[in-house]
Amino acid sequence: MSTSDGRLASPLRDSEAAWAVAKCYTFSMSERRSRTLLWILIGGGAFFLFVLAVFTLVYLTLHAAGGEAGLGGFGDRIGVVDLDGVILSPQPVVGQLKKFGDDSSIKAIILHVNSPGGGVAASEEIYREVKRIRAEKKKKVVVSIETVGASGAFYVASACDKIYADQGSIVGSIGVIAQWVNYGDLLKWAKLKDVVIKTGEFKDTGNPSRDLTPAEQAYMQSLINNMFGQFVKAVSDGRGMKFDDVKAIADGKVWTGEQAKDMKLIDSVGDFEAAVADTAKSVGISGEPTLVHPEKERRTLMDLLLGDVSPYIPSREKMLEQQVGFYYLWK
Repeated sequence: MSTSDGRLASPLRDSEAAWAVAKCYTFSMSERRSRTLLWILIGGGAFFLFVLAVFTLVYLTLHAAGGEAGLGGFGDRIGVVDLDGVILSPQPVVGQLKKFGDDSSIKAIILHVNSPGGGVAASEEIYREVKRIRAEKKKKVVVSIETVGASGAFYVASACDKIYADQGSIVGSIGVIAQWVNYGDLLKWAKLKDVVIKTGEFKDTGNPSRDLTPAEQAYMQSLINNMFGQFVKAVSDGRGMKFDDVKAIADGKVWTGEQAKDMKLIDSVGDFEAAVADTAKSVGISGEPTLVHPEKERRTLMDLLLGDVSPYIPSREKMLEQQVGFYYLWK
């Protein structure tokens, strides 16, 4: 078979040409598919980031503790701060109170208490912050006592506008305590000696390896008496009672919520829901208020992976028996 120029046609040459055309077509289609896939990935990624940003914004808005922004319920919000367990530090409670106090959308604060008290200075710092918020921010702060609101926790409660407690709640224990373990006999048994070099007679007062001297006993009692006076004054001022009347009942005893009501140590027998409802009405909130809780911190990788594992880790509260100090604490 001849071509137009007289040369013989080559079947091989024709098949090569066809293969080249097919290859070019296939490459073009593949390139189009790659571009399409690339745009799909870019568009999908952008959409995913947009959705993630929206959900993050919603989450932060709903969970922001005391933030100015919020979805719904503007002006109908009540901050709730938990005072739970032994008080050995004013934080995070003081920080949470301050944040809610500074937030104009929070109309009132409820301090939800379940604590036997704790450190003298820590309790006083929380007490002062409550007083500051009431005086400077003109914001109502009330207390709802759950199971226990004793000693340092009651010290804090006395600074609030109103105190609620259940009938069977434990309330009171107005007093101060300092205690430690004396292991002097154990050292003697083990034939060990405690060596102390000090600059003054009272520098190692409370040394657990020996008994207190009479002078040290009197010194410690004077400190406790001074702290006790501060406690009694705080309660008398906060509850509108005479100093001597409070001092007469300040023997470390606790009472039920029902008994405390008759003694004017609390204002109303009621649970947390009653405290919320009454507080909402008192600040002009109609309907169900939005309760705002501080965002819980997750400080460790273990917390992020497994949740809050703090109940299973020895804390300062759990090791209280090993510490020497002064406490507004019911034990």
